[in-house]
Amino acid sequence: MASEPVIRLLIVDDHPMVREGLRSMLAGERMEIVGEAANGREAVQTLTETSPDVVLLDLELPDTNGLTLLRRIREIAPGVQVLVLTMHEDPARVRQAVQAGAAGYVLKGVDRAELLASVRAVTTGESVLDPRLLRAVIEVTDAGRTPASAAQTLSAIELDLLRLVADGLTNRQIGARLNWSQATVKKYVQRVLEKLGVIDRTQAAAEAVRRGLLR
Repeated sequence: MASEPVIRLLIVDDHPMVREGLRSMLAGERMEIVGEAANGREAVQTLTETSPDVVLLDLELPDTNGLTLLRRIREIAPGVQVLVLTMHEDPARVRQAVQAGAAGYVLKGVDRAELLASVRAVTTGESVLDPRLLRAVIEVTDAGRTPASAAQTLSAIELDLLRLVADGLTNRQIGARLNWSQATVKKYVQRVLEKLGVIDRTQAAAEAVRRGLLR
């Protein structure tokens, strides 16, 4: 079996101790820290010099608004995935980051396993949202919205899968839980999205909450 490719990471955070902690958490997991930046100017320069696969981005930087930098990164390196790693729990900020192009949004204090899973997930095109933020984001995004009446009925196994998606599990984690290949998980996730009439995992989770499927 071929080994997984090394994921190249750029860490953008103005606190040296945070950057050191992230290096320690991610070391030895087929991940390479190719650069670090303490502000927006350094981030743009290092991004162009190192060509990372993923940028770990804090939204609080001394010289620029984090959301502005996020948009700039997406403009100059559209193939790079941005995983926001921050202390901000404001649902509006989460929504703004996703709209600006963030592939994921996780809170500082996340454990090592969750962070590794999140980095790997965004490199495969998955979106990642910290489960602790899900309900609040839904309330902001979908206030006053009624469930889609045209959504098709889900099978029992699709309902189980939807609950796992709403819990914030990645395809890899779902596959381990259900003993499925990642290709099978991806196929079922796409089927659930189509049946619910939504376009991504966050919207699918929102629909799960509205339908009361998380109880």
